[in-house]
Amino acid sequence: MIHWDQDDDGIVTLTIDDTGRRVNLVNRAFAASLRGVVERLVAEQDALRGVIITSAKPSFCAGLDFRDVYAATQADVERLMAENVALKADLRRLETLPIPVVAALGGTALAAGFEIALAAHHRIIVDGPGVTVGLPQVKFGLLPGLGGVTRCVRMFGAYTAIADVLLPGAPLSAAAAAKRGLVDEVVGSHEELMAAARAWIDANPSPAKPWDTKAYRIPGGTAADPAVAAKLSVITAALRKQLGGCELPAPPAIVAAGVEGTLVDFDTASAVETRYWASLVTHQVTKNLISALVFDSRAIVKGGSRPADFDVTSFEKVAVLGAGMMGAGIAYVQARAGMQVVLKDISVEAAEKGKSYTRNLLDKGVARGTLTPDERDEVLARITATDSYDDCAGCDLVIEAVFEDPELKKRVFAGAEASLPDVALLASNTSTLPITDLATGVSRPEDFIGLHFFSPVDKMALVEIVVGAKTSDAALAKAVDYVLAIGKTPIVVNDSRGFFTSRVIGTFVDEAMAMVGEGVEPASIEQAGLRAGYPSAPLQLMDEITIALPLRAREITRAETEAAGGMFRENGAGPVMVKMVRELERPGRSSGGGFYEYAEDGRRVGIWSGLRAVFDSGSASYPLEDMTERMLFAEALETVRCLDEGVLRTIPDANVGSILGIGFPAWTGGVIQYINSYPGGLPGFIARAEELAARYGSRFTPPAPLVDAASRGEIQVALG
Repeated sequence: MIHWDQDDDGIVTLTIDDTGRRVNLVNRAFAASLRGVVERLVAEQDALRGVIITSAKPSFCAGLDFRDVYAATQADVERLMAENVALKADLRRLETLPIPVVAALGGTALAAGFEIALAAHHRIIVDGPGVTVGLPQVKFGLLPGLGGVTRCVRMFGAYTAIADVLLPGAPLSAAAAAKRGLVDEVVGSHEELMAAARAWIDANPSPAKPWDTKAYRIPGGTAADPAVAAKLSVITAALRKQLGGCELPAPPAIVAAGVEGTLVDFDTASAVETRYWASLVTHQVTKNLISALVFDSRAIVKGGSRPADFDVTSFEKVAVLGAGMMGAGIAYVQARAGMQVVLKDISVEAAEKGKSYTRNLLDKGVARGTLTPDERDEVLARITATDSYDDCAGCDLVIEAVFEDPELKKRVFAGAEASLPDVALLASNTSTLPITDLATGVSRPEDFIGLHFFSPVDKMALVEIVVGAKTSDAALAKAVDYVLAIGKTPIVVNDSRGFFTSRVIGTFVDEAMAMVGEGVEPASIEQAGLRAGYPSAPLQLMDEITIALPLRAREITRAETEAAGGMFRENGAGPVMVKMVRELERPGRSSGGGFYEYAEDGRRVGIWSGLRAVFDSGSASYPLEDMTERMLFAEALETVRCLDEGVLRTIPDANVGSILGIGFPAWTGGVIQYINSYPGGLPGFIARAEELAARYGSRFTPPAPLVDAASRGEIQVALG
């Protein structure tokens, strides 16, 4: 896996090449190869002038092979620790060679892959589109366990290493990594890379890491220094506030490993790092995060929901009908992806206002140094602001992004269709309206599909693709290709009111509002939501959404359900919404008040002082665990219904969609993984659901297919 090439000048190039894979991974094969080349380097060091570590692939190394971690059990911990210690020992032998070692990064180096580079004396990277470096292990429930914590603390000091590098875990561009000090040089091509590596070897015949010199002191001091301890205490306090009681073991472990590592020598700090790493490897939260963010996400990106046997469609020119917040955001991500964009509204002025959204975002990029003025102008030039449907001529796709009114949506499609080629994909950005009904407004319903974006479009990674009754497989394949082309993650669902994401997130906020109506203290409700791991407290989220919108959707759904002979499931939220919107006239933040009070400048001041009197808050008191699980179980059970009704097509779509689209706590691994990993497995989840049903209402009664699956001894939620 690591190839040795020695030239006449005594410089050895070690080329990592995990054959048969698209990227290099750190696994047992890598460890065995590293052991072999390090032993040879040590044996032959007197005859060598330097070492260059590089890759045969476009990227350097993508990190740890997650399959090894995901399969590990508690019985494997001692073996994993031994393997970790052995690999780190080889990296340490590489780092302490008396000859220069240069990491020549031809592309992205992440996580364990970048930890390999950190063991070199010098790091050089080729700048290019999408090239990133960093230590994102925290996002997967781990810490950098191949020396990343130990070396970063010694490079930057404990506070900076923990607060700015290890806890954020954000991959950085080549330029940003150089500014941070994670890499030492940035070059423009592979030829420059190898030349720069050789030049550094020539100029530095006997390098040593700072911590391997007698005069070295950790920047800023150790955790025993009162000033350092005070700064580190700020991190721990902020972390407690950020987590809100949610069980995310990796961030506290990173802080502990970093802090403790300042008090001991390098090798002991490395051993401390290994112990904390081992404590995370078999943790259920780690497995949940890897399941969703690696395996489920990979299945989706590889086209798991895309119909086969269709050629990949490229999108050169696209139209967006409606230049409001959503339309403007969609136009922005398309233009950034290199597409020509027609942004159409009722007037050129309105369309130009939508285009200014892109201009503002790009200007911020220029100010941060992530874009040049020329790059900004190039992106802006791709957007044509117009009031004419004629400009839609030649478009490969048109996306309608107007107000949630079915008749209005049908009218704008009628206006656009005449200008579009017969092969253009027709899409509606709707969050709740049935796609099958909207398709009656176009002449080609087989080419009509839902593309549900999330706000703000530039930041939200998910697009929910909604397949109508007449949508063809060809149209679905095109939609998946489009979403991947703009750098988003597609999930595919079948048509129904609210689809998957809007339908399920509604149950989360409904439980919170129901508890308000039951007399629960509002601050306790917010605490329960944050403790569960939701990114936003539920009542705060309702104010942002605006209570009037879900109230309107709720009343429409009730009317349609009852007209069809069905029974609408009441959960106690309805009366609270009616009182807030129609009696108290507090529909949310945009109107100046909702569950919270707001200052004149829009800042959230606190929970509305009158809320407790209106709903007799404090008259009911529930265990915090019950309040937390009412929210989690409401979403989980509704997701099971979506699976059973055929709204959801796959479990990866459910898991990834719930995390990226509706903020289901990431530590769970997604809504179905939450069920499967619940203590006691599926039977344990069902037993707890029945407890909640007995205490809080029949909506928590587990659906019959779920009970049947458990009775057969199955631990995976089945489709249909």
